[in-house]
Amino acid sequence: MSHIAESVEVSVPVEDAYREWSRFTAFPEFMHGIEEVAPAPGAAVHWVAGVDGVRREFDTEVTERVPGERIAWRSVAGVEHSGVVTFHALEAGRSRVMLQIDHTPHGVLDTVGDWLGFVAHEVQRCLRDFKQHVEGRAVAH
Repeated sequence: MSHIAESVEVSVPVEDAYREWSRFTAFPEFMHGIEEVAPAPGAAVHWVAGVDGVRREFDTEVTERVPGERIAWRSVAGVEHSGVVTFHALEAGRSRVMLQIDHTPHGVLDTVGDWLGFVAHEVQRCLRDFKQHVEGRAVAH
């Protein structure tokens, strides 16, 4: 299992950052590599992701939700992973979003990509995409 931890500072209040991250089905609008997010049977969420020509589908369930503070999840089908995103108030109108993901690479391609830091790079890119999105929404409102 591989562990990745990254963070980004955003120029919005922590409540706004949490609210936008909670809108899973909106992820394809702004996050590179996420093609589709939809409710699945039960409390699960079905994800379709494509990065560098590799398409993956998986289902997740939220294991913990503390409004304004954290969301934790784990996969229940498909790509094996779990994670937590936490939201930290900084100064007025600024927040830190911290994302931690544990995942199990499958096969040689995944293992080499993980070893070379491709997964960590994609996590950083997702956080940059989120920053641009949430700050853009704040300006629009």
